[in-house]
Amino acid sequence: MHFETIDIDKHRDQVVEFRIDSFKVSFGKISNFEKLDYINWLEQKTNDFPGGFVLVEEDKRYIGQLELSIREYEGKMIGYVHLYYLIPEMRGKGKGKELNEYAIKFFKEHHVSDYHLRVSITNTSAINFYHKIGMREVGLEVEGKVMRMKGYI
Repeated sequence: MHFETIDIDKHRDQVVEFRIDSFKVSFGKISNFEKLDYINWLEQKTNDFPGGFVLVEEDKRYIGQLELSIREYEGKMIGYVHLYYLIPEMRGKGKGKELNEYAIKFFKEHHVSDYHLRVSITNTSAINFYHKIGMREVGLEVEGKVMRMKGYI
């Protein structure tokens, strides 16, 4: 697997396609997805954390995407996973573990001791994966629609 920093001009259609699919998998719909807002947000974040916003390439095609940053949570700097994404045919084949290894390396480089993410409570496959990689549940957020989870570096 190869990790390529997202270039909005070059990868716009690809990252939007992956993000829309992630909304479908997580929430069953895309009604809350705003393409222009996402592109603007992504452009800012790729400037702030170029190594954290990457497409995953294998066999000359994009199979996934990672969105990672550093942010403050309860007075402490943490790593934050905005998105772990794999195309459907790559799920359940151990590729998620490789994405997580990349994320851990990124977070180590930024000297944080733990990382968080939020996952839809209906996305049981993702929740099971996060448990497998050692993350634990912190609590429900966004009116009980998502679970905050925490992992340690």
